Amino acid sequence: MPSRKNRGNTQWTAWLTPVIVLACIAVFIVVMFINDCPKTVAGANGDCVPRFLRRFSFQPLRENPLLGPSSSTLEKMGALEWSKVVKGNEKWRLVSSMWLHAGIIHLVVNMFNVAVIGIRLEQQFGFIRVGLIYLIAGLGGSILSALFLQNSISVGASGALLGLLGAMLSELITNWTIYANKLAALFTILFIVAIDLAIGLLPRVDNFAHIGGFLTGFFLGFVLLVRPQYGWEESHNSTSHQYGAPRARSKYNPCQYFLFFIAAVLVVGGLAVGIVLLLKGENGNKLCKWCHHLDCIETSRWTC
Repeated sequence: MPSRKNRGNTQWTAWLTPVIVLACIAVFIVVMFINDCPKTVAGANGDCVPRFLRRFSFQPLRENPLLGPSSSTLEKMGALEWSKVVKGNEKWRLVSSMWLHAGIIHLVVNMFNVAVIGIRLEQQFGFIRVGLIYLIAGLGGSILSALFLQNSISVGASGALLGLLGAMLSELITNWTIYANKLAALFTILFIVAIDLAIGLLPRVDNFAHIGGFLTGFFLGFVLLVRPQYGWEESHNSTSHQYGAPRARSKYNPCQYFLFFIAAVLVVGGLAVGIVLLLKGENGNKLCKWCHHLDCIETSRWTC
């Protein structure tokens, strides 16, 4: 993570991120309780794994290799499904799906990354701004996913997680002057984002949620995570008590104002257009013929 040249900024206590992690874990436990694999799989416990967990055991690996519930249970609990959102008027699934996970592997990977990235951002910017980024980025990921993946269900906090990564990247860019080791941090963030988006090209991974969440969080970072430029605090303090002292530096530089305005327009406009297209029942694949390649690339080892 990048280190700041000036260290006078307040450090917040991170409590929202741990609450989000605990909430997702609690939701997963409830989902597994409702799933009740031994009751739905034929035979004495069937192929549920591991059997000693009984009601909380996972679906057979051939059905869910991520060690989790059945698709029907996820659908019942609020998974994102285009037909139910558009035709069934269940808009709440755009939000509920980001609290569900397909399996314990999916849950652990996502929550580890949410904790690492979210706590760092929350300590620097507080729970309100980080919470807004998490929720709005998750919504952006759900909207893009629903527009392009209309024949399958989708769950997971990946869109919100990529939103936090996107916000971390834009925060570094817009506050470029206050950081010391910025190039190393920039390449590190870009490398992590590239890996996440590359994983999204595999079958059964919702890369549209990744892309939508990342773009939403990236633009939100320019709006919500702006810091005063380097030297402003010292200049402001030194001139505020001195008569005839030189004028203090501007709190924000012109580039920050420009990025703030452009990003705000793109976030509001992008979400508005996405919601309108979704409610009209539009199919994103018809509007963008090549976009399906962003979600999955066929190889000799698998098909999409």
